[in-house]
Amino acid sequence: QVQLVESGGGLVQAGDSLRLSCAASGGTFNRYNVAWFRQDPDKEREFVGFIRWSGGHTYYANSVKGRFTISRDNAKNTVYLQMNSLKPEDTAVYVCAADKGSPFATDDDDGYYFWGQGTQVTVSS
Repeated sequence: QVQLVESGGGLVQAGDSLRLSCAASGGTFNRYNVAWFRQDPDKEREFVGFIRWSGGHTYYANSVKGRFTISRDNAKNTVYLQMNSLKPEDTAVYVCAADKGSPFATDDDDGYYFWGQGTQVTVSS
């Protein structure tokens, strides 16, 4: 059983940067693809991006492409979400999720089995 814990959220101003962490325990994390999603109370859950288990491939939603970067350190069982040039519309709870070692990562939340509790990111204008 994999447990995921996000950290690094906070209140920032537009244009600032934040780095979120997703720390995993249990399971074989270094074989799992990991995605970040975000959830606003007034909107549906939104895919942000994913990283393959090897770290060799990432994919991002158009809304964050060029501003957000996902990386991972399998030795530390941690995935990171570096967020630059933040905008007020990036305000949400950010959640990481891991699959069970699928050969193909996906932007569909149905493809992920393990979920963290999330960390709040608030961007003021």
